[in-house]
Amino acid sequence: MVTKRGKQASRKAAARKYGFLEAPYRMDKRIQHTSHESDFSNMEANHDQIIRRKDMKKRNRRLNLICAVVLPLLFLAGCAPNQLYRSDYALCIVDAKNNCSKHSVQRHNEGSGGEYTLGFVEVDDQGQLRDRAQMQAVLDNYYAVAAKDSLLINVYVHGWQHDASPDDANIVSFSKNLKKLSQIETALAKLQNRPPRKIVGVYVGWRGKSITIPGLNLVTFWERKNTALNIGYMGIAELFLKLEEISNVRNSWSPPIKSRLIIMGHSFGGQAVYGATSQILASRFIDSREHKAVQDTAKGFGDLIVLLNPAFEALSYAPLYDLSSSRCSYFIEQRPLLAILTSETDYATKLAFPAGRFFSTFFETYDTMEREFCGDSKLKRRLTLKEGPADRTTVGHFDPLISHTLMPAPNTEPLSINVYNNIRNVWGEQTAGASLTYGRTILEHLDRTAPRNPYLNIRVNTKLMANHGDIWGDEVQEFIRLLVLLATQDEDFHESETDVSAIESD
Repeated sequence: MVTKRGKQASRKAAARKYGFLEAPYRMDKRIQHTSHESDFSNMEANHDQIIRRKDMKKRNRRLNLICAVVLPLLFLAGCAPNQLYRSDYALCIVDAKNNCSKHSVQRHNEGSGGEYTLGFVEVDDQGQLRDRAQMQAVLDNYYAVAAKDSLLINVYVHGWQHDASPDDANIVSFSKNLKKLSQIETALAKLQNRPPRKIVGVYVGWRGKSITIPGLNLVTFWERKNTALNIGYMGIAELFLKLEEISNVRNSWSPPIKSRLIIMGHSFGGQAVYGATSQILASRFIDSREHKAVQDTAKGFGDLIVLLNPAFEALSYAPLYDLSSSRCSYFIEQRPLLAILTSETDYATKLAFPAGRFFSTFFETYDTMEREFCGDSKLKRRLTLKEGPADRTTVGHFDPLISHTLMPAPNTEPLSINVYNNIRNVWGEQTAGASLTYGRTILEHLDRTAPRNPYLNIRVNTKLMANHGDIWGDEVQEFIRLLVLLATQDEDFHESETDVSAIESD
């Protein structure tokens, strides 16, 4: 039997033989001391790490506090004002001493050939009128003018990154356009031996920009799109109908020339206009009134709707395209009712729009539409429309629904009044697939719709409209004015021998 003492002796012998320590439990004091020093150093290092972690946590807490306080303040400071800009509802005469910036109704160039009145109607993010009294002040003023003179009413609904603030660039451009239109109307009235119509405008203002910080404001694209939907389905439809009522009431008195209504929208403003009017357009195109005996020219809302780089889905426009294409021909008296103009290099609607729509439509299901319109089996116009791409692409970039292209013309001279006076003859000359000159532009018919189809979806050459906001160029606005005067002409008037030349130079 091996005793405990015997086992210890055996271990010692083995340790001597192989050079081990005599016993694990009898450590050398020097080794023990070194181990204690190492442990102490490790303790110091761990203590430093703990201190650094505490300091880092304190800095992070301070940084979080700063972010929690400062960033919201910066964000709030960068938020666009949510307010009524035009709070004085009395008519104001603009002159060198008074710019009438707070007034909702302004008279410009009073007594001259470029006179016009500009009214403002503002709506909030929910599509509600900011103040009904503001709209009523504009309407009352225009009713008073219509009691004496016929009107040419022009409405403009601005788009993304704009509002009704006095320094907004769209207000300046719209005002210049009203002045030129007034000069043209004055010259036409003289040429046609008739009284001129009073030019009146309505600028519909909303928070097209919700953030003013450069760069950061670009992320508001989709949030502002939803706001534009509210505006189209809520407040502005009432405004449009009441403006049309002013025109119709005046016309019921059989004036020497009729009052007319033109509505124009840009970007999300184009979406708002389309949302407010598309169902009315469809109803009036069909014209299902009682006692209707014959097919007439197609009717629209007001006299002409113009949408510039509009930011809405092609699928929303497809029913109107379908409806108008089901009619095989149009009378020579047919006028344009809806014109959509989109720059081929408008990348906001060409790229950003479908990128966002991809995610918002991810779980949607779609079909493919097959349509045939008019003609015999060989000449029928055919449309294949894939609903998915149509729901993710804006109306101006969806090729199957494009009906025309607009390109620069060789002519670079300002237009004479005779060009405006002759515009109805130019429109009447349309043939399938042909190109016609409209001032300094060429409008090409792509033979996808019948000639004189009142709905035009036009792809615009980049030399005429370079980007999303480039809508006020002389050539494009000149083309739009030609469409306006085409849509608002009455019967032929006697032409005087006076030739009023080159009014576009002003």
